[in-house]
Amino acid sequence: MSPSPGLITLLTDFGTRDAFVGIMKGVILSIAPTARVIDLSHDVPPQDIRAGALILRSAVPFFPRGTIHVAVVDPGVGSHRRAVVVETHDAFFVGPDNGLLSLAAPPGSVVRTFQLTNSQYFLPRLSHTFHGRDVFAPVAAHLSRGVRPELLGPSIPTIEQLPLPTVERTDTQLTGSVIAIDHFGNLITNITEADLHPFPRETLWVSIGPVQIQGLVATYATVPPGAIAALINSWGMLEIAVCNGSAAQQLRTPVGTSVCVRIT
Repeated sequence: MSPSPGLITLLTDFGTRDAFVGIMKGVILSIAPTARVIDLSHDVPPQDIRAGALILRSAVPFFPRGTIHVAVVDPGVGSHRRAVVVETHDAFFVGPDNGLLSLAAPPGSVVRTFQLTNSQYFLPRLSHTFHGRDVFAPVAAHLSRGVRPELLGPSIPTIEQLPLPTVERTDTQLTGSVIAIDHFGNLITNITEADLHPFPRETLWVSIGPVQIQGLVATYATVPPGAIAALINSWGMLEIAVCNGSAAQQLRTPVGTSVCVRIT
């Protein structure tokens, strides 16, 4: 597969207060002046690899085949963690090998993987603290210009996998947990729409802490402002939300909080 001509996305935990993101774009455009660079998000919570991996997974299906996705949530920058490029059937991923890429590039989709070791495709001077600028941005730019992935370093068999909590099941109950909190304070769980398929939605009860929610709604506006609702979000995951409010603030429930779904 060839990269989509000049289409590169960026996902980081850098924020926008500092110049880090702008510098990465400058590096890309210095090497590939016609590249199109799209910001997925730069508001991943600092060092939160899982949050970055979930955001990346949610976005990738909506981009053209061959898009190059650069993801940098890299608390191990400068250590012995590997830098990699992963080619799947539909996309390329460039970033640290710390699990960040694994949800968007699960093993069944991976065509080949290479460790980034060929400094010919890095910036001339390599910082120990900013591989987004010195390694990942230039590698993505060279890929967009047609450099073959196998020129970037040796082939490796696998990348680090990011474990997600599993959903426990009985005939009448599912038990999962909050795995992410979005910008609006919505609580995203690891319980999928497919997990809920055997359960009649009208007779479901969703429990989080002391809160009991009856049934699933289709939209946030189904319930009055300030009311708590459970619904399937755009990721296809069970989500707990507050209409015109923040479930995270109202319920004071962090990532990892247990969520149960049961039939009455």
